[in-house]
This record gives sequence, structure tokens and C-alpha cells, in this order.
Amino acid sequence: MRVITGSARGRNLAAPEGLNTRPTSDMTKGAVFSILQMMIENSDFLDLFAGSGQMGVEALSRGAKSATFIDSDAKAIAAVKANLKACGFMEKSRVAMMDSLTYIKNCTAKFDVIFLDPPYNKELIAAVLPYCANCLKDEGIILCETEKNENLPEDVAGLELVKEYRYGKAKVTSFRKKGEEVCE
Repeated sequence: MRVITGSARGRNLAAPEGLNTRPTSDMTKGAVFSILQMMIENSDFLDLFAGSGQMGVEALSRGAKSATFIDSDAKAIAAVKANLKACGFMEKSRVAMMDSLTYIKNCTAKFDVIFLDPPYNKELIAAVLPYCANCLKDEGIILCETEKNENLPEDVAGLELVKEYRYGKAKVTSFRKKGEEVCE
């Protein structure tokens, strides 16, 4: 696992030991940042269910203004901090070890990009999506990585499903606020 491009390009990233974290494949990560290419510079990025933090680290490497990393696993948080330190991104980051649903329910910050990649097939995205709408800036985007056969709701509390992308075993689904113009 490595940073694909930007200021930390080629940097190897640590992953938490054990089976609780399933890192996003390089193919899927590259595709996600292809979707985000015009939005990432100077953005505020939320990596909910952060795992190793590779998605937020990639965002920072590509010019995001800030990244927030949330995960409930101590090993995951240790990996996030190690990766941020190795890439020199600590000062642009906020890291919290807590339940993602608890965080998003109480969040008052606003983000341009919210990335959700929880454990597959546990309906966690459906639980957090309604709260994500409150934390999304008007022209922001939510990207959800799931197993390719996992279905997500098409219409959620102020959000609408924009598009689904399939990459091997993974699917990435994009949501925006209702009524926002889409330029994908």
C-alpha cells in the first residue's frame, strides 16, 4: 500500500495488523481520485472508517487543505498517525478514535469530500449517510466503497445517489445534496 501521487508520491503506508481492516485497492483508490480530481485541491476531506488512513493521506498528498480521520480501532488509529507522521501531514490532520456513527451524529464541521469505507455488508453506510448530509458542504460529494453486490439506498435525507462505479470486487457509489448540479 502506497501513496499514488502528489507530494508524498511513492511513500509506503502502514496498515493495522489483523483482519479488521481491508485496505482499498490501488485500482479503486486511483479511480476514486480520478472522480475527485477537480475537487481535491484545497478541500476538507473526511475519512470516516479510516482504517490505515490511506484515502485521507492520498487526499492530503494531492493538495487537500485538511483531513479528518475517524476509526474505532486502536491499531487503525496508530497506523493513521504513523502514516501522517511519515508523510509530514500531522499539522493538516485531525485524528479521533471513536465510533463513526457517534462522530457523524455530533459533527459540526463541514467537508467537501466524505469517504465511507466501513466493513462490508454490515449496513453501516445506511446508518451514517443521513448524518453525513449535515456535514457536507453544498457542492460536496460523498463516496461510499462497498462490496460490488451491496445495495445502498438511492434516496437518503437530503442526498441523492448520483452514480455507481465498479472496480473488481468493489463498488464506489457517489452521493450529493439534492438539487446540486453534477459535473462527473
